[in-house]
Amino acid sequence: MTDDMIDLSDRPAPFEPFERSGTTGSLAASDNPPVSPPWSGVRRGPLVAGERVAITDPKGRRHSVLLASGKQFHSTKGLIDHDDLIGGPEGVVVNTSLGVPHIVTRPALEEFTVSMPRGATVIYPKDASYILMYTDIFPGARVLEAGAGSGGLSISILRAIGADGRLYSYERRADFALIAAKNVEQFFGAPHPAWHVTVGDLVETYGGEKVDRVVLDMLAPWECVGLAHQALVPGGWLCVYVATTTQMGRTMDTIRAHGGWVEPRSVEINVREWHAEGLAIRPGHAGRGHTGFIIHARRLADGVQAPLKRRRPAPGAYGEDYDGPRPREIELYNSYDPQDR
Repeated sequence: MTDDMIDLSDRPAPFEPFERSGTTGSLAASDNPPVSPPWSGVRRGPLVAGERVAITDPKGRRHSVLLASGKQFHSTKGLIDHDDLIGGPEGVVVNTSLGVPHIVTRPALEEFTVSMPRGATVIYPKDASYILMYTDIFPGARVLEAGAGSGGLSISILRAIGADGRLYSYERRADFALIAAKNVEQFFGAPHPAWHVTVGDLVETYGGEKVDRVVLDMLAPWECVGLAHQALVPGGWLCVYVATTTQMGRTMDTIRAHGGWVEPRSVEINVREWHAEGLAIRPGHAGRGHTGFIIHARRLADGVQAPLKRRRPAPGAYGEDYDGPRPREIELYNSYDPQDR
């Protein structure tokens, strides 16, 4: 273990929802009700101190609460004793001291992600779900992630790959890495065995891992396109998450100029809720608009160059005012005689 790595092996779990059984190292529930899938972050049975619950008021406002014996949840609607919840089931309706009913449930992954403590902004569930599907992250996959931020996407990836996979997370800021580690442990109940965290710049501290997928969430991902190609196995997927159109354009042109990738594509995800009550059916007033752009590209085999695009870029796309990376076909297009085009 080097100085730029976080050791998660000796960190105590915030609570102990599982117990080991047998000689295979499988995880079993500590009581007899149905066993929760190992390393899913899903818990069954009575609520216990040390886990988070979602307390929802009559207007649908959710409060993320860490249960602790002897403590109380306070709001303008009154208070709820934690001891009234600990040991009981989830999915109950509890009245506050002022008689206002609240619903108490365990938070789903989406709820946990948007309410957990954070340093860096998280990748929101609508984008994370798209990333998991279109990057084709599977059980047992080896994934490289930079940066880890507050651990929101890390949790989703770890749930997808399971204990047999491997997630190599690189984070430049030690304080962010520590927040991510605490969030991952809180969600799964213990340090995840598939997670390896390195504090440092990806280019400077890359450990030489060969992986099936690379996910970049950073300010200048174009600087890591070559390294991503080096880390990926042939046919592996690169996914890049950026916030602005200038980042998106620079990244996609860098991927094209590299030549060792299938043509990249970029999307943004917008979600619109609907109100449906009797004859009142209409779009909801609130929606989830732009949060970022998601870029995907697939690695070609070693020594293989992507075929030239048959369709020319728009006039002026790579004109005199453009100073970024240029796909190799641009020079070929410019060298053609207009009568041959």
